[in-house]
Amino acid sequence: MLTYSIDIKKSLISKSKIKEVDFKDLGFGKYFADHMFVAKYKEGEWISTEILPYGDILVSPAMSALHYGQTIFEGMKAYRNVEGGIQLFRPLKNWRRMNTSAERLAMPPVPEEIFMGGLIELLKIDHQWIPSGEGESLYIRPFYIASDTFVGMRPSNEYLFIIFTCPVSAYYANPVKVKLEKNFIRATPGGVGYVKMGGNYARSMLATELAKREGYDNVIWIDSQEYRYVEECGTMNIFFVINDTIITPPTSGTILEGITRESVIELAQDLGFNVEIRRLSKEEILESYQQGKLQECFGTGTAASISPIIKIGYDENIDIQLDDPKNWKYAPQLQKTLNAIRISAIPDRFHWIFPIS
Repeated sequence: MLTYSIDIKKSLISKSKIKEVDFKDLGFGKYFADHMFVAKYKEGEWISTEILPYGDILVSPAMSALHYGQTIFEGMKAYRNVEGGIQLFRPLKNWRRMNTSAERLAMPPVPEEIFMGGLIELLKIDHQWIPSGEGESLYIRPFYIASDTFVGMRPSNEYLFIIFTCPVSAYYANPVKVKLEKNFIRATPGGVGYVKMGGNYARSMLATELAKREGYDNVIWIDSQEYRYVEECGTMNIFFVINDTIITPPTSGTILEGITRESVIELAQDLGFNVEIRRLSKEEILESYQQGKLQECFGTGTAASISPIIKIGYDENIDIQLDDPKNWKYAPQLQKTLNAIRISAIPDRFHWIFPIS
């Protein structure tokens, strides 16, 4: 187990607000734990690290992030294992991905000692907030913003790195219905589609809201060059099972490199399933459905975990309707096995688990 040595100032609350939480109805992102971790960067160095009560942060109207979009984030979870201990799932992947995002936005990298050291100490302090119910976890949101008080087009000289947490249940309580998006584009080659930045999510909101008005939960994005190839599904990477083969698009400059996606691919291969990482056109999806070969479709992500997709709005006249996920073979087994690894109900052969002492 890795250990981190970091000097963190602590200003803790006198009384926890955990009794205000309805743990029978957690939802997602409704409740926030008692504390947050804050690190400050100024003119070439990290100048402070602190754990303090969760609350509002004071910012200037001229703060750079508000105007020029230097703002990135990560999503990860802490789990209560079968023995009551605390553990993370592949956290160094999140740290590396955050720094990939930071590099693209001309932001200085966050040192591993600050990312992991601050997170571990925060979890130790707020450990009672980690739920233990089936499908529950403590969602962790590290985010990183430019904090210069300056109006001008250049990278900031000052930054804030903050981590806060919230106890959650499933992001999607039911199987998902999605619409194939044909009017809007999420990302283009050479752009920032692979970056976990606020702007990527802002640009997806209109398409998502329009889809919801039609009874869907989200959209499937297609490529920006040929307008044929599936890329992502809302906030999830996407998988299709066609003729007993699990297929997912390759990550590229337009697709986020999902940590759950990578884990599902490794796990599926380990279970002996056929897996293909290749481009998949909307026409192939429709044809496989019409031929009775499209068996399953699901999205993956930290928040969503593995979420069955049961309906795809192909166009105004065609809906792809899949069988009840209870009858599926692949997604349920992947979900069951992945969840068991996350809480140490079965051995972790992949070395994905990071225990917190």
